[in-house]
Amino acid sequence: MNARFFLDTNIFVYACDRTTPAKARRAEALIIEAIGTGKGLISFQVVQEFMNLALRRFPKPMNAGEAGHYWMTVLNPLLSVHSSSTLYSEALRTYAHYRISWFDALIVAAAVQADCAVLYSEDFQDGQTFGQTRVKNPFA
Repeated sequence: MNARFFLDTNIFVYACDRTTPAKARRAEALIIEAIGTGKGLISFQVVQEFMNLALRRFPKPMNAGEAGHYWMTVLNPLLSVHSSSTLYSEALRTYAHYRISWFDALIVAAAVQADCAVLYSEDFQDGQTFGQTRVKNPFA
């Protein structure tokens, strides 16, 4: 296991949310570390979830230009895990074994497939492990 880490969608959402300044600062620091070290990564699912929220659900949604800029400067450099038969098979095993939602199983399977030591997310129990990947709630 190396020092790679996976960022769940909520990290990017908090980085854009100015109503929770402490979480925004922490999320921004994680994203900067991810890009700066090359050790942070995301999956296609994180991109899809974030873009859906940013373009449609944010209190002030991003326009296409803002979303395009965010894609090119933040999300694209971190995108490492794409959809595949292997990913879906692992997600199904994760779903059945841990009894978590399908979308959470996809996130976990992507982090495990990418050999990440840490999965940063607030959607799981802090300290929970999935194989060699440990969940860390960066806001706890």
